[in-house]
Amino acid sequence: MAKRPESSVGYSVTIPPPRQGTQSPRPDTVFSPPPFPSSSAGPIFPPPIVQPNQIPSPSIKTPNLPSPANGVRTGSPAPHLSTPPGPPVFSSPLQPAAVPFRTSPATPQPIAYSSASSLPTSSPPQFSNGSVELHHQISDVTEDWTPAAESPNVLFSAHKVLKQKKFANIPSLGFGALVSSGREMSPGPQMIQRDPHRCHNCGAYANLYCNILPGSGQWQCVICRNLNGSGGDYIASNKEELRNVPELSLPSVDYVQTGNKRPGFFPVSDSRVSAPVVLVIDECLDEPHLQHFQSSLHAFVDSLPPTTRLGIVTYGSTVSVYDFSEESIASADVLPGNKSPDQESLKALIYGTGIYLSPMHASLPVAHSIFSSMRPYKLDIPEASRDRCLGTAVEVASAIIQGPSAEMSQGVVKRPGGNSRIIVCAGGPNTCGPGSVPHSFSHPNYAHMEKIALKWMETLGREAFRKNTVIDILCAGTCPVRVPVLQPLAKASGGVLILHDDFGEAFGVNLQRASGRAAGSHGLLEVRCSEDIFVSQVIGPGEEAHVDSNEVFKNDDALVIQMLSIEETQSFALSVETKRDIKRDFVYFQFAFKFSDVYQSDITRVISARLPTVDSVSSYLQSVQDEVAAVLIAKRTLLRAKNANDALDMRATVDERIKDITSKFGSQMPKSKLYQFPRELSLLPEVLFHLRRGPLLGSILGHEDERSVLRNLFLNAAFDLSLRMVAPRCLMHRQGGTFEELPAYDLAMQSDAAVVLDHGTDVFIWLGAELDAQEGKGAAALAACRTLAEELTEMRFPAPRILAFKEGSSQARYFVSRLIPAHKDPPYEQEARFPQLRTLTAEQRTKLKSSFLYFDDPSFCEWMRSLKVLPPEPS
Repeated sequence: MAKRPESSVGYSVTIPPPRQGTQSPRPDTVFSPPPFPSSSAGPIFPPPIVQPNQIPSPSIKTPNLPSPANGVRTGSPAPHLSTPPGPPVFSSPLQPAAVPFRTSPATPQPIAYSSASSLPTSSPPQFSNGSVELHHQISDVTEDWTPAAESPNVLFSAHKVLKQKKFANIPSLGFGALVSSGREMSPGPQMIQRDPHRCHNCGAYANLYCNILPGSGQWQCVICRNLNGSGGDYIASNKEELRNVPELSLPSVDYVQTGNKRPGFFPVSDSRVSAPVVLVIDECLDEPHLQHFQSSLHAFVDSLPPTTRLGIVTYGSTVSVYDFSEESIASADVLPGNKSPDQESLKALIYGTGIYLSPMHASLPVAHSIFSSMRPYKLDIPEASRDRCLGTAVEVASAIIQGPSAEMSQGVVKRPGGNSRIIVCAGGPNTCGPGSVPHSFSHPNYAHMEKIALKWMETLGREAFRKNTVIDILCAGTCPVRVPVLQPLAKASGGVLILHDDFGEAFGVNLQRASGRAAGSHGLLEVRCSEDIFVSQVIGPGEEAHVDSNEVFKNDDALVIQMLSIEETQSFALSVETKRDIKRDFVYFQFAFKFSDVYQSDITRVISARLPTVDSVSSYLQSVQDEVAAVLIAKRTLLRAKNANDALDMRATVDERIKDITSKFGSQMPKSKLYQFPRELSLLPEVLFHLRRGPLLGSILGHEDERSVLRNLFLNAAFDLSLRMVAPRCLMHRQGGTFEELPAYDLAMQSDAAVVLDHGTDVFIWLGAELDAQEGKGAAALAACRTLAEELTEMRFPAPRILAFKEGSSQARYFVSRLIPAHKDPPYEQEARFPQLRTLTAEQRTKLKSSFLYFDDPSFCEWMRSLKVLPPEPS
């Protein structure tokens, strides 16, 4: 190791239910073929798979939930639906474009989850025998009153549950929930600083839906109906008094333990201990990229809180670890990059005199001098062929974060709260050292070397996760970074991989948001539900957790997920199915998030939900939350779209899904070959049409790596971002700086208007030619649109690109391709679905019509009719 002065330098799980008596095997296809003529080209709609990889909604049917900062209204819980029973299974894909849960580096495989076949289906004798006699004494604390609000952290695809299994388990519609841990701190749920009361039989938590015996303080579990004691906490003279108990009056509560019981740690009560952030920087950049990059880095360190400890590591053919003890010159210790660092080198580095992690209040000038000292790559070698030892650099960064071992400090180490974070800033592929691939795809041994690199990167990511370190990889520039090789490193550690066009504004914003987002550690998610239903699939940022709680709770049948990260921007998508026809009036769900927060407190966040069951299919359909249901369907679909060919197949399954929903829940039009799509689900088909033609499944993106990155982000994303990534939101600028929300149709491209299109990871601003020609007005409208775009995405991670185009420019095609070509529909159809047209004069209508170019893409109505389905009337 030499001292170098620088002169100026988201799981897939299939979960069958507990077996009860004899059980029929799970069929490959649950529903009968639709009465539509089948296309020889299109694949049959596949049955769902189970996979864990991510919640507020702008759903029209979802009332009374607070709006987040980005302006999208959140939705609320609804009922369940799914397919036949089977045992829980996880599979975490840490391969290129793989699905979030996998237990081996190969393709996701179902793993038998603990079966509950040996568990009793009734409550223990002491309660089941006396339930009738006790019923008149029991107080349901939810009787005659409504809780303050349903939890915004759980969104169900419907607010009611069908009792009949044959309808409930139709997979083309399906039933499920999006579950997010939510905010870590205020305004979080009610905090309770004591141990929770839990069912002695199944481990469920006491909640607002429990029946209570106020005289004795006993409570009946809603999951298994066992009677439990409360140590006198629930003794009350009447049920009114019980409303003062947080867990008996609120759908979501936090149980907090501030004492840290983990060996080798001690609690930090005075202030938050900031988790360190280590930048791992590619030093093989050309001059134009480097200039933008340096600007982003300078802005990044200026944005960090004074207590944040920062480390800086750069890599090329070697790894340089910058020393903050040198104030007058940028100084770094250098290690070879062609192999993993040996223990002697790391020990000499960590126990030397250098300071490699330093709080910003003490080292801000040094950080600025280090960034200013960086120089462009000087050799005449193509970007893709330059030596970059990214893997070795991440190993070194991880070692710096870990620091001296606990044994060398008498077993007491002051650890940071939450997860440490490594942020890799990459401008090209890893081509040197461990985890690398050859410069050229034509290398005779490329496939084998890529396979070895994938496994090594996944192992490194898992090791980082074990050490509570998240690795985010922010890529930028025009050089391909070999996404399939880097993706496992980010995914296995609980981080994200993001692609940028350059190192400019969007990159700089994401750099700041990546380091600043609160992330807990040691996360587990437990899911419990009524005995008639079960979770068949989980998609999200986690994997199977091997937890045996039967020593504590006799019949704990909870699904337990180890969370790779605990962030409000992520969520789990759960598919729920019924085991048998449901006899009861309600079904219950309970979600328990367990994690350590950034203050080193142990948090158990318990969210409880109750949904009514119904016999009426129409009543059920009216309760369906179209947008939540569409996001769940999209996640299940994207799970299978691992490459471009799969994406084409999945587009065909969207068609089959529409036809099957129509055949099961719709009706045939009289004297017609067309079928009527169910009116209660009027929003669903259009969202799925956006999915079919948009960047997730369509051909908008130019490179498969881009779609792969979007796919992985989508599978883990919370509801807000997920919905926007599927269906863009269109807002037209009006006089006075106000905006009108319109359908995302190309009819919005009116020459005297400006339009904002929010598509999740991209926000487009389109300025009409007439408006642009009006002196002052065009500039004012553009500024207002940009302000709106920034406000809509203020808290979003990843931060989207914000791109502005003028009508008629070549780049405007990026905007046009994401809008439904409604100009192809007849005028009466256009007015019905885009009422704003009625405000235009005949001359303006003619001018708008003549501005469109012909192309083959069908409109939404044309697509529906091609499926022999009548489009639902706009709501």
